[in-house]
Formats: sequence, C-alpha cells, structure tokens
Amino acid sequence: MTTNEIEFHEESEKLKENLQKIEALSTRFAAALAQKKPIRHALQAPGEDFFASSAAAYWQKTFNSPGEMFEHQIEFWGKTLRHAIEAQQSFLTQGTAPADNSPKDPRFRNPLWDTHPYFNYIKQQYFLTAKALEQSIDKLEGLDPQTQRRVEYFTRQMIDMMAPTNFLATNPDALERAVETEGQSLVDGLENMIRDLERNNGELVVTLSDPDAFTVGENLGTTEGGVVFRNRMFELIQYKAVTEKAYEIPLVIFPPWINKFYILDLKPENSLIKWITEQGFTLYVVSWVNPDLSFADVGMDTYIEDGFLTAIDQVRSLSGQDKINVVGYCIAGTTLSLTLSLLKQRGEDKVNSATFFTALTDFSDQGEVGVFLDDDFVDGIEEEVADKGVMGSLYMARTFSYLRANDLIYTPAVRSYLLGTAPPAFDLLHWNGDSTNLPGRMAVEYLRGLCQGDQFAGEGPGFPVLGTHLRIEEVEVPLCAIACETDHIAAWRSSYRGMRKMGSKDKTFILSESGHIAGIVNPPSKKKYGHYTNDDWPEDPTEWQAGATRHDGTWWFRWGEWLASRSGKKKPAPALGDSSHPVLADAPGTYVIARPTL
Repeated sequence: MTTNEIEFHEESEKLKENLQKIEALSTRFAAALAQKKPIRHALQAPGEDFFASSAAAYWQKTFNSPGEMFEHQIEFWGKTLRHAIEAQQSFLTQGTAPADNSPKDPRFRNPLWDTHPYFNYIKQQYFLTAKALEQSIDKLEGLDPQTQRRVEYFTRQMIDMMAPTNFLATNPDALERAVETEGQSLVDGLENMIRDLERNNGELVVTLSDPDAFTVGENLGTTEGGVVFRNRMFELIQYKAVTEKAYEIPLVIFPPWINKFYILDLKPENSLIKWITEQGFTLYVVSWVNPDLSFADVGMDTYIEDGFLTAIDQVRSLSGQDKINVVGYCIAGTTLSLTLSLLKQRGEDKVNSATFFTALTDFSDQGEVGVFLDDDFVDGIEEEVADKGVMGSLYMARTFSYLRANDLIYTPAVRSYLLGTAPPAFDLLHWNGDSTNLPGRMAVEYLRGLCQGDQFAGEGPGFPVLGTHLRIEEVEVPLCAIACETDHIAAWRSSYRGMRKMGSKDKTFILSESGHIAGIVNPPSKKKYGHYTNDDWPEDPTEWQAGATRHDGTWWFRWGEWLASRSGKKKPAPALGDSSHPVLADAPGTYVIARPTL
C-alpha cells in the first residue's frame, strides 16, 4: 500500500468514525429536546391582531398604489432573472462571479462570497430579496407609527434569520472546515448544541462565553470589600478604601436587578467600582437577590421601601452623614427617580445628589425595545407570572438578545454549531448570560404602569405606589445623567426628555458614545469611546446633540469631578462596617452567585 493510499485510508476511517459519532449523538439530542417545557404562544410571537392589521395594511397599500407595488415586483424579478443568467454563464464558462454591488456585511467575509459563482449567487439573491421585503412594507397605509415600527422590526428578524450564513449548505466557512476536519467540526458543533439544550432544559440558548473561564469572586467581581447589611431584597457591599483619605459623603450604587451588579466590576482593568474607590470615594453597592418563587408578592413598592430606602438609611447610619450620593443604573435609575419623588413628598432630605446611568423615566418613546411592549407580549407576561409567580430569566435574556440578533444569536450560533468552535473566554458575554428572574407583581407593575402607561412622566395623577402618586417633577435634587448614543434598551433621547422634565435646577447631561453597556463600562485605559456635553437643555434632544461639544475618552473623569464637588471634605477613610454592621461575607457576597430553582 502506498503512502497516499495509507493517508486516504486513515482519512476515510476518521470520516467514518465521525459519522458514527453523529448518529450516536442523535439519541442524546432527542433526549435533550424532550426536556423542553411548553411556552405559551404569547411569549414567542406577536399576537394575531398584529398579523391581521399588518396584512390588511399591505393589501390596502397594494390596492391604493398598485403601480408602486408592481414596480417593486417587476424590479425584483428583473434583477433576480438577470442575476440568475449571469451566474449561469459564470458556471458554464468557469469564470469569476458576476458584478457584485451588494452591501458590505461582516457575515460575508469569506472571499468565496465574492469569487465563487455559487456562493456569490446566493449572497446577491439574499440581499435582493431582503431589499424587496423592506420595500414592500415601507410606509404601509393605515398603521400607527408603533405598529409600523413593529412590522419593520419583525421583518428584519426574518431577514436576519434566513441569511445563508446561518445554514450549513450555504456557508462556505462551515463547509471548508467540515472538509478540513473530516467532519470533526460537525461532531463538535452538534455536541455544542446538545450541551446548550441540556443546560437550558431543552431551550436552544447559545452559550456566548466559555462557562468554565470565569467564576464570580475569583476572576470577576474581585474588588476588595465586604457585605455589611443583608435583608430579603439585597446585600449591601462596602468597598475597602484604597486611599488614606476619602470624601465624607459616601456614594451608593443601585444596579439593575435584571442582571447582576458585577458588570461594574468585571476585571480590575475595566472596573468602575475599583476606579471609584481609587478616586477617594467611600463606595457602597447594592447586590440584589435573584428571586425564586417565594418572591411572587414583591412589587415596585417592595423595591422602593425594602430596597432603596433601606439601603439609603443603612449607608447614612454607617457613614454618620445625614445626606448621601446615589447612582441608579437602568431600571434601578427609573426606580431611584420614583424613590426621590417619594422622599420629596415625605419631606425627607436624605439624598445629596443623584446620578442616572442609561435610565428611562419618560416612556413616551420606548425606543427599540418598544416592539416587545405592546399588549400581545405584555398580556403573555401577565399570564405567565400569574401562573408561575415569577418571570424566568430566559424571557428577558432572549428579548434583549433579539434586539441584537446577529451579534448575540446567529453569529455565535454559527461559530458554535456550524464551525464547531468553543465559545470564547469573554467576561462581558459571561455576565450577559448570567441573568436573573423577576418577581411577577413587580414585572407587571413596571410594564403596565411605566413602560406602557408612562404614568410617572406623562399626563395624569402619577405612578401609584405606597399609597400615593409619584411625579417626575418632584425629583429636585442635583442630578447628573449619563446616556449612551447607540443604546438599544434605554434610548438616549428618551433619557434626555425624562431628565429635562425633572424639577431639579442643577442638572448635567452627558452623552457617551457606544451602547447600553460599553458606553458605561468605558475605562480610561481603553481610550475607546468619547462623550458629549452641552450646558443648554433645549426641548429637542437632537438640537442638544447638534450643539454639544465632543470630548475624547471616557466620561468617568468628568463625572468624578462633578461628584467630588458634591461629596464634602476629605477625612480619614473608614474601615469596613462598624459595631452594628459587622462584615457578613467578603465581596462580592452571596446573593450574586445564588441560582434559585424555579
């Protein structure tokens, strides 16, 4: 037997072995799928009314503007036919791919998309079809702006889902790798998919980061500190001072309870928590509990009374200060504004200044996430929490992922399942997958009263809670708001409008480049994203941006100066806790690593 024959025999044996592995894995795959629990239809797709109104609007546009619709159809079929003929000629002559004017897209990096007639044909036809779909739904007649926005969003979802890069037979990267590895990449990809199904009880949720690469408290969330208070809702972490002297007025950060607080303390080089302590501030951070079924009774009132107000009082007691500085991030910023309104009504002057990170208080324009805030989805959530008591972490995580489906679903799935590669060790993506549950009553109150009803900032008596109605104009403490330019969760223009409505006469608004996370976790060492400032508060946020000054680098130092001027004098830095607040656990505490069973 020759050397070539031996190599071919060995390769054939490897291919045969991999095919047998795939067959064996099929049994495990079926078992993993069998774990899947039924999910109510209202949580998976828009309601039937949405589809009916969209279809009616499409046909109305067709009847009212038949010339425009026929023009689009003729243009599409003409380009499709011409493209098919050009591709056929390339195949027959074994020439290069025909002229390609399709848009640049990072999903189509492989040179074969441009040079090989088959793959180029598929790519160009995909973009032609995508454009035709977008043209067909442009400015549908009889739809309100919100429904039009939803039609465009869900059409884009279908376009992204059907991209040829998402399928083995039409992805040159996956086919090349399968050939190179004698099918090993397909075996690895199937194993990756099965592991994801098994981790999520039959739900296919792609793992974004190596689950074994990070452990909270070991290589994430490692800034030194201790838990100095704990109740049912949260652990209060005090961080150890790293300067001899610290400002006398402490700072407490309220992170969102949709995710976990260590987004602000991923690694030392990008930790906002560590940076704050290095600037001489005495810092406390709330670590919210991850709710189980026993938290079904918890509402917005509980988060305000047993969360915000309790934490504020505990920090006042620990520091000996009558007034403290506070930060609210995302939904915690929304709730902080409610708390400040309540304190104003009660005549309690406990907050010296407030900072809001990417927080919405005016929901008149819900931004991109608004496509999930109509009654069809919210009704489904209300039914789910009435049945289960809590809103499982899967639903929120999936919702936010679909706002960036190519980045957070399809591209990672292609790498993992089609290419068979292991997920990367990426701290931010690890945090992104470490989501939490939401108490049922709280979720419904937030969605109905604030997101849908805009009761805090809109017309009417205010947001009802704790026996009163809270209004946005009652927020009168000095405030600083940081919003993010490409934020897909808390649109910066909506954040601006809310801050503008607040009653404070001392306001600062900073617009950071980038999105909901990267715009906030923007350490100086990266020198990556800049920020904008403008001392004026015109009614139109676009006018504010047009008149703003851009600054290189992070906003952290600008905010640090703002906070320092409202933090009093410096004095010897305090130790962790006191006699009535002993250290109960080292940071990052116990709540952040708890995984309740539902």
